[in-house]
Amino acid sequence: MADKRDYYEVLGVSKSATDDELKKAYRKLAKKYHPDVNPDNPEAEAKFKEAGEAYQILSNPESRAKYDQFGHAAFDGTGGYGGGSYGGSGFGGFDVNDIFDSIFGGGFGGFGGGRSSRGPQRGADLRTSIEITFEEAAFGTEKEITITKNVHCDDCEGTGSKSKNTKRCNVCNGTGQVQVKQNTPFGQFMNVKTCDKCGGSGKIIDDPCATCRGKGVVRKAVKVNVKIPAGINNGQAISIAGMGEPGTKGGPTGNLLVSVRVKPHKILVRDEFDIHIDKTISLAQAVLGDVIKVDTIDGKVEINIPEGTQSGVSLRMKGKGIQRLQASGRGDQYVHITVAIPSKLSDKQKDLLRQFDESMGGTFESNKAADSKKSDTQEKKSFFGKKK
Repeated sequence: MADKRDYYEVLGVSKSATDDELKKAYRKLAKKYHPDVNPDNPEAEAKFKEAGEAYQILSNPESRAKYDQFGHAAFDGTGGYGGGSYGGSGFGGFDVNDIFDSIFGGGFGGFGGGRSSRGPQRGADLRTSIEITFEEAAFGTEKEITITKNVHCDDCEGTGSKSKNTKRCNVCNGTGQVQVKQNTPFGQFMNVKTCDKCGGSGKIIDDPCATCRGKGVVRKAVKVNVKIPAGINNGQAISIAGMGEPGTKGGPTGNLLVSVRVKPHKILVRDEFDIHIDKTISLAQAVLGDVIKVDTIDGKVEINIPEGTQSGVSLRMKGKGIQRLQASGRGDQYVHITVAIPSKLSDKQKDLLRQFDESMGGTFESNKAADSKKSDTQEKKSFFGKKK
């Protein structure tokens, strides 16, 4: 039990907390970490169970007194109470969800899919994914996808009955749930359970539909048109209302969540709503300037290279980026310039470069040394070439 947190710390209350303070603290945590609010979140589920366990112990005067005296050892068989172990989804044979039901009255403030709700239930959301091109993400597109989901049975019109007639369950009186008393080490609690006779549907079917076998729904492949807005980015999702699983007891249908994967472009790179591209130009183009063509999502577009452009400079093409999602205007495109330095030159090309360098004031030390050597040779020829 050494790894268990102090129950008062779990609920965030002092050891002198009143029953109302305990209940208020538990309600706050239960709403925050309830599985319906945090689907597929093991950490939130663990905290929900931990809070329920802490409240179950501290809300009972007898168990709270034992906990205050012996701590967690009071409930592991080594302290003053030998009531068995607890943890996981329940403890002492008592489901932590039952604690939640006893506090919230068998339902949870309209959270969809709640295990104890008596009324209409919203259908579950469905998830799928779709892959589109870089350009389709930039300009928007429409795709048709196929999903397999539950749909209302056409043969029985969703009633589950061949004759389309059903009877109200006489055990739960059509609610789909029954209240049962449960004895626990901490006293007697009233718990809400799914009705065994009708399976929670609240109705009895004497002549089950052969197509859906009395379920009222069948699995079917359904085609869905997905409108993808311009500017959507990789990893974002689109919610399509009413295309999820059908609800129960007249509840609304869930939604379809479509996650979008955008294939990378061969040369263009996206950053939010801006686009980046690398462009290599020649030394002559950098020095003299030029007009070159650059790839954009609109096709090839001309851009001016100013005289004296340095390697590493970025040129901005305003409005040539991605359409801003659900807003007006587009981002920009940035052209990152690299000046290519030739690695192999002919003797003539080298000589021309040296001449160019000399015209700029002469920076090559090798040129100066060559000029000095040439001058010495000419002087010697002039001296020894004189006639006596």
